[in-house]
Amino acid sequence: MAPNLVNAAAARTGGPTKPASGPSRAYVTFLAGDGDYVKGVVGLAKGLRKAKSKYPLVVAILPDVPEDHRKILVDQGCIVREIEPLHPPENQTKFAMAYYVINYSKLRIWEFVEYSKMIYLDGDIQVFDNIDHLFDYPDSYFYAVMDCFCEKTWCNSPQYKIGYCQQCPDRVQWASELGPKPPLYFNAGMFVFEPSLPTYHDLLNTVKVTPPTLFAEQDFLNMFFKDKYKPIPPVYNLVLAMLWRHPENIDLDKVKVVHYCAAGSKPWRYTGKEENMDREDIKMLVKKWWDIYNDESLDYKKTTVTPEAPNGTTEQVNLQAFLEALSGAGVVRHVRAPSAA
Repeated sequence: MAPNLVNAAAARTGGPTKPASGPSRAYVTFLAGDGDYVKGVVGLAKGLRKAKSKYPLVVAILPDVPEDHRKILVDQGCIVREIEPLHPPENQTKFAMAYYVINYSKLRIWEFVEYSKMIYLDGDIQVFDNIDHLFDYPDSYFYAVMDCFCEKTWCNSPQYKIGYCQQCPDRVQWASELGPKPPLYFNAGMFVFEPSLPTYHDLLNTVKVTPPTLFAEQDFLNMFFKDKYKPIPPVYNLVLAMLWRHPENIDLDKVKVVHYCAAGSKPWRYTGKEENMDREDIKMLVKKWWDIYNDESLDYKKTTVTPEAPNGTTEQVNLQAFLEALSGAGVVRHVRAPSAA
């Protein structure tokens, strides 16, 4: 039997939630290094703007992100927050992807307690429809979309070896000789969470004594939040492999969030030569990403309107220049940017 998924209608009747308050909610993503992932974050900022989100995009960056990339993000209306790298305990684990080791630094976002609730999105994700309503889901749970175990990156897992996937749990039964059936497992490219200093310190203390495993911080978060995890529908994080592994579970017309995590699917690196990348649905989704990225009308507008300007006119103020001038004068050390909208 398929697990119960939390949907928007259920959430609205699922008990009391905190009242909406713009500044206390935000989207957040993560960026490291001087590579081309900054393009993904720019695309994400513009996608949230096109979807008319009311909330800002915070970018948690490692110190190795260069100044020119930081400026690009600020120019797109992002709130840039530098964080320190977080390393797992040293051992001989070979991660499914070598770069996964840096992803433990994502745990730092639980320290962003100026926000009561946040939605985390990987930099290779695009938002095609407004998902602000996810902030209204009941508190004290961890919301995310279930992952798929059918791709080769899972080849060392018992799930892959017997052909078991939680996306179609009745197709292959879990073998009793393998031990207890594994709990539901989410993809950590998108999740809804509540920043909290006690949780943050628990995360850090736990990660220090938890040996790393194949999927790095994703495995760790699944272990840590296993008792608070609530699955939400795949429309909120379409892992592209679902299109060829479980097409019966996907209606592309209803998908709100696409995760370009399959090999060769990053739009800014796309060639169409990798396996499954010549599919028409993949080409369409890559084009949709580029349409947003290239749309100059979605660039952050650095001006604001002051209705009480002299002589009854409308005065436009260049916020960026104004804030830079204040910062240069030593008046402002940290400025919160406006929302992604």
